[in-house]
Amino acid sequence: MRRVMASAPAAASVSADEAPAGESRADRPKLRTEFAFELPRGYVDDEGKVHHSGVMRLATARDELVPLRDDRVRENSAFLTVVLLARVVTRIGDITDVHAGVIENLFASDLAFLQDMYRRINSEGHTRAGVACPECGHSFVVDVAGGRLGES
Repeated sequence: MRRVMASAPAAASVSADEAPAGESRADRPKLRTEFAFELPRGYVDDEGKVHHSGVMRLATARDELVPLRDDRVRENSAFLTVVLLARVVTRIGDITDVHAGVIENLFASDLAFLQDMYRRINSEGHTRAGVACPECGHSFVVDVAGGRLGES
């Protein structure tokens, strides 16, 4: 059924594609939905191969709601992290079927890394952090997701 609404004043009828005053649509940065990462230790698969690089996507509302209905989460609320990360991590090394079992077998440091990355990209919108050199005090920004092995 289609709902008919009374016409709104012309000033209020702004399409979703229009930018705020003073900003053109072309000036807006493209929304980044996937973020590459390098695990500090790496996931060890059944054959003993270590996988370091991966990709995490932005979470949707559904990603945060569905795990709440999961029986494993109902029995143990700490399992929420595992189920949620399994939904948003799309690749670890050659593994594209990332499920709760894969996340459960990560080293604790890698799990903590992914939890922090999840918080950064979904709450703050980026993976950058402000840091300062301990020697000279110079402040700068680093991308904590990394790009290559050894980066942070």
